Amino acid sequence: MEIVKTKLEGVLLIKPDIFEDFRGTFVETYNEEAYKKNGIGIHFVQDDVSTSLHNVLRGIHGDNKTWKLISCLDGEIYSVIVNCNKESKQFGAWESFPLSGANRWQILVPPKFGNAYLALSKKIIFQYKQSGYYEPGTQFTYRWDDPLFKILWPTKNPILSRRDEEG
Repeated sequence: MEIVKTKLEGVLLIKPDIFEDFRGTFVETYNEEAYKKNGIGIHFVQDDVSTSLHNVLRGIHGDNKTWKLISCLDGEIYSVIVNCNKESKQFGAWESFPLSGANRWQILVPPKFGNAYLALSKKIIFQYKQSGYYEPGTQFTYRWDDPLFKILWPTKNPILSRRDEEG
């Protein structure tokens, strides 16, 4: 696996090895020992999967204590990670990543960072591992088009939940 530091302090892009032959592909999506050997010693306790249709935008969500390891298992998404730590010199900085079922890239998202994504293909399957259990009422949410962040989204009129519409 290849681990790439991003412009956002603490956020890592992980490119797992993909084994391919005439039958298809094989990817090990997580191996705690391999991640520890590469300096990622986070213990994950919960896995979640969501599906979305084309032009659905989810996020910007996060909390103050949970690490997330995110990936797109099928389809293609425009993933955006935002530094939402008001005490950080990088507050408001964001970076986008093309995640897909083909490239199998993962992003390690630290606490106090928001995660959002836009479904670019007809249907996507999104997966995330979490270092803490979901606790209702502990997450923060920003509007997808909050002028504070100036995120460049490849859509003008995404399909949003009420939570994401209101921010």
